[in-house]
Amino acid sequence: MSQAPIGAFDSGVGGLSVVLAIRQLLPGEDLVYLADSAHCPYGDKPLEEIRELAFKAAEFLLERGSKLIVVACNTASAAALADLRSRYPVPFVGMVPAVKPATLSTASRRVGVLATRATIQAELFADLLSQFAEGVEVYPQACPGLVELVEAGRTDLAHSEQLLRRYVEPLLEKGIDRLVLGCTHYPFLRASIESIVGPAVSVIDSGAAIARQVQRVLESRGALSNRGAVGVLRLHTSGDRELFKRTVRALLDGRETFYELADS
Repeated sequence: MSQAPIGAFDSGVGGLSVVLAIRQLLPGEDLVYLADSAHCPYGDKPLEEIRELAFKAAEFLLERGSKLIVVACNTASAAALADLRSRYPVPFVGMVPAVKPATLSTASRRVGVLATRATIQAELFADLLSQFAEGVEVYPQACPGLVELVEAGRTDLAHSEQLLRRYVEPLLEKGIDRLVLGCTHYPFLRASIESIVGPAVSVIDSGAAIARQVQRVLESRGALSNRGAVGVLRLHTSGDRELFKRTVRALLDGRETFYELADS
């Protein structure tokens, strides 16, 4: 069990931002990742459709022996996490926007959240606000088009600035000092976002916190790998393999070398 891989999935390449955080914390673990690129993006789909896609992704990862599955997608976590946990025998770790650390650390008492429309409209997001945002103004901003930029590997400021400014500048006008990246695709745009918001606004995502939760769950089950060498990351896609390969290379160049593009 301890040498079995950690599974992870997202609607596309965005969940790789979470995988990179897991790799940094737990380098000896094998990982198997599914980019459900054939159905990307999830954020504009009905919740029931997202649930069915999440079930199929989980079954794909279970067939490959996953000992734990990370739902590396805020939209799928909001739509399907509870159902996944009740339906399958392995533990699931899901994503929530980093509202708690943002609201605990804000000085201006104003926080912006960039996310998909489905995440913002989900009950899970409303619960986060009711639990952690008392006395803090939280401004959610749906961001159509950002996922598609990342899926195309166009994360530099030259490609992303116009769209990012459309979403970020109204939040800056509200006086935010914390900006939550509520979609796993968005950390790949972090450098561009930070160049727009400037040093007065802290940009926060959930990747490191999710990696720590994965570690805690595996430790509690005695399922951490004892491998001394660096584990292998195997990447699968349900979509166009050549496009996926180009995007992965664009996103992981200089960040991750121990990966394999598998035949799905």
